[in-house]
Amino acid sequence: MTESTPRVFASVDEVVAAAGLQLGPSEPLKIDQQRVDGFAEVTDDHQWIHVDVERSADGPWGGTIAHGFLTLSLVPRFARLLYRFEFGGARLNYGLDKVRFPAPVPTGSVLRASATIGSVRPNPAGTIITTNVVITVEGAGKPSCIADLLVLVTQGER
Repeated sequence: MTESTPRVFASVDEVVAAAGLQLGPSEPLKIDQQRVDGFAEVTDDHQWIHVDVERSADGPWGGTIAHGFLTLSLVPRFARLLYRFEFGGARLNYGLDKVRFPAPVPTGSVLRASATIGSVRPNPAGTIITTNVVITVEGAGKPSCIADLLVLVTQGER
């Protein structure tokens, strides 16, 4: 599989069979200051480490860094690049089981993600699929975001 072709799952059985399978890496995404500033506006989180370029130059990372929640908000984008569930009805964000931000995302860096198919469990509304998504700055030794994403695929047709 190339990095630009998402894995398509046509049934729950295909997802179950792929448990433990790592997908990716995704296509790259550059995180620029405009994206960080826009996220600050939307969330009203204007902490200087994110938006004050001059002050951050003398800060702990030598420049601004992306918000952890900005990095987390990119999980659906990266997931769409890595896999698709082409069965059932709607696909709903059911939540997250665990999220960690082990390393910062310096503004100007390039991110890539990978995903590992985890558990698949029935739910009265359909099927809950857990996928572990890891987002890493290119060239970094540690991931910047690790999240267990839960998607509810409802019963019925698309």
